[in-house]
Amino acid sequence: MSKEKVKIYVKPTCTTCRKALRILKDRGVDFEVIDYYRKPLTVEKLRQLLKKLGLSPGEILRKSGEMYKRLGLSKGDLSDSEVLDLMLKYPDLIQRPIVEKGNKAILARPVEKIYELL
Repeated sequence: MSKEKVKIYVKPTCTTCRKALRILKDRGVDFEVIDYYRKPLTVEKLRQLLKKLGLSPGEILRKSGEMYKRLGLSKGDLSDSEVLDLMLKYPDLIQRPIVEKGNKAILARPVEKIYELL
């Protein structure tokens, strides 16, 4: 197993995040938990994660949440930069958990995708 430290970006009350944390603990993985509600992501970090994920902002947009509906984002008429700005302002818009290891990251949805990184 690689010695690179795993970082997991979570919302502590999220059931999928808790399942991912349990997998990491059960596997004995050295990891750091980043609660991006308490320590907000920067636009640079979010862009870096997106690059590692190989996804666009719209692809990690949490479409099932109340904030998505309230902001009327289903129209899809925003630029990537506008979506990023909204994600930083409203972290509920970010799909979770995101697991980062070295130069790779995955969106652990479903949670079993975490094994692809380990």
